[in-house]
Amino acid sequence: MQEEKKSQAELLKEQLLMEPKNGGLNYTDDEFELAYGYCDGYKAFLNAAKTEREAVAYAVAAAKAHGFTEFDSGKKYTAGDKVCYDNRGKAVILAVIGTRPLSAGAHIVASHIDSPRLDLKQRPLYEESQIAFFKTHYYGGIKKYQWTTVPLSLHGVIVKSDGTKIAVKIGEDEGDPQFCVTDLLPHLAREQAKKTMSEAIPGETLNIVIGSRPFRDDKVSEAVKLNIIRLLNEKYGITEADLLSAELEAVPAHKAVDIGFDRSLIGSYGHDDRVCAYPELTALLECDHPASTCVCVFADKEETGSDGNTGLNSSFLKYFIADLARPYGLAGRDVLSRSKCLSADVSAAFDPNYPDVMEKRNAAYINYGVVLNKYTGHGGKSDTNDASAEFVAEIRNLLDSNHIQWHMAELGKVDAGGGGTVAKYIANLNVDVVDVGVPVLSMHSPFELVSKLDVYLAYKAIGAFFAA
Repeated sequence: MQEEKKSQAELLKEQLLMEPKNGGLNYTDDEFELAYGYCDGYKAFLNAAKTEREAVAYAVAAAKAHGFTEFDSGKKYTAGDKVCYDNRGKAVILAVIGTRPLSAGAHIVASHIDSPRLDLKQRPLYEESQIAFFKTHYYGGIKKYQWTTVPLSLHGVIVKSDGTKIAVKIGEDEGDPQFCVTDLLPHLAREQAKKTMSEAIPGETLNIVIGSRPFRDDKVSEAVKLNIIRLLNEKYGITEADLLSAELEAVPAHKAVDIGFDRSLIGSYGHDDRVCAYPELTALLECDHPASTCVCVFADKEETGSDGNTGLNSSFLKYFIADLARPYGLAGRDVLSRSKCLSADVSAAFDPNYPDVMEKRNAAYINYGVVLNKYTGHGGKSDTNDASAEFVAEIRNLLDSNHIQWHMAELGKVDAGGGGTVAKYIANLNVDVVDVGVPVLSMHSPFELVSKLDVYLAYKAIGAFFAA
């Protein structure tokens, strides 16, 4: 049968219009298996690093196992050297020195390792009606109702007045006690149900149940509270006053699990933004002699605005680059001005259950690969880095030439809301930056979903950027 000749319109369509993305259909079963295997390591990372301190400890240990040494600001490094700068145990920078001169700039990838959670207040312990509680102040943008009746674990540090630091991690191991925030039964929640979701659970009611057994002595009040601090004293050697200088975080106690009959998704707490931090880390650990100096930044405080000395609105990245450049007779600003950066952060995946907040032509989709956000922000692109067309074109070409599936998106409809990343803080250092990351369903909830294929492609994309 003779093949039908294509019309002029069909030929023009092939030449001029974009081919529709086919998502996971573009990948073979073997490639899916590679993604599944890669994500076994990612799930282990999620379970081991539920807080920023734990993520830093994980990254530093992995880096040192791969030959990284502590950064010496007075040393002139040579190609192939690997350095690690730990910023107060809550943020970290890893770098591999490239064969090109540092004056040509660096390739930087920046993610954040903090996630929404419930932080304990500085005076958290109290008793009411023979139930002991910890009072909390929620951290980051959450739907408060999602954090009631969820099993929680407690992570962090307690620092005594003499400087002794005590690590706390309870609720993760088999047999550990866990904790939770209570909620009203439906039978008595008529008035609560009339309120908006943001008002139904006031922040001051996110109090964590920690016990109910009283200390046996009729001569004291608050016997349950006394019994709890007695137990804490026996385990950690602390008094109630030591909680004044503690950083304790309540996070979901569940482990990362496969979702779906096909096991194609991962359900977990903390995908935002550890789903980008892990590909960033593993891609850098595989760099031995890159052309450009490759720098990984794992930052704290993004969920609350990136302020503080471990957030990227501070100067710790700028100072690191300046210290790295000084032995070469270079100014840090000259290195930064010639550097390029991927802000590795997540994007909201299109959810068919809630289509009204998304503009489908410019939404991120599960299984469609990494997502590029030229800009984030809200209300007329406020509070955003808007990447240049030139840099977007460069990253487009990089991904296409490495056969890595990608798509462009923005965070919802123009007037629906918005969000931000660390991109603008790095761009303010005169660095070319674009957001590249993984689409996430149920973002900022205690249990988020991502595609294993997308996680794997993020790793491939970051690796290609480091190798460029």
